Amino acid sequence: MTWAEIARAAAAHHLGVHAALHPDPHLPQGTRTLLLLGPREPGYWPALTAGPEWRDGRPDPVDRWSLRVIGALAERFGARAVFPFGGPPFLPFVSWALASGWVQSSPVNLLVHGEAGLWVSFRGALALRERLALPPPPAPPCPACAGQPCRTACPVAALTPAGYDTAACKAFVTGPEGHACRTGGCQVRSACPAGQRHGRLAAQSAYHMTQFL
Repeated sequence: MTWAEIARAAAAHHLGVHAALHPDPHLPQGTRTLLLLGPREPGYWPALTAGPEWRDGRPDPVDRWSLRVIGALAERFGARAVFPFGGPPFLPFVSWALASGWVQSSPVNLLVHGEAGLWVSFRGALALRERLALPPPPAPPCPACAGQPCRTACPVAALTPAGYDTAACKAFVTGPEGHACRTGGCQVRSACPAGQRHGRLAAQSAYHMTQFL
């Protein structure tokens, strides 16, 4: 079993390994390699919405899809599947991602990834008992980003280096001028040049914005 073999299996479900790390004190007990999985675009949203969880009308279709698909990957590779939902307590996915070096904190304090940009997110992780050889992480995108448009993309400056003004964000998005955010997702995330290659669909962003509100 290799990292590449697991990455190919995840990619068949439109999931990517967005972060990977070897043991630290906060990983699940017995873990020697942790692979954090998130949407791999393009293709993730059509795959998810074609699944039975989306069509059965029950709550939490995205989480239930993640449980089924990542659970099956864990069974295939003899791993333990862990998830960022289902708490409290919640597992420290953000801390794991930052500790891996594959993900960084952006100028607006959102996580950023060299390939997924500010659209990076995690649906679950595989905790493996084996120590796998890992590829080098993707280069951090922010130092080479001309102008860093994420800093000025928010219409109400709710996302800045100083933090996130949730109240200002929600007030704008739910108001008459917030149509673009409601239907196309966060303008700050959309502005990230690294994320342009990620190909996230507006329908996916609109769904998650609805859940946020």
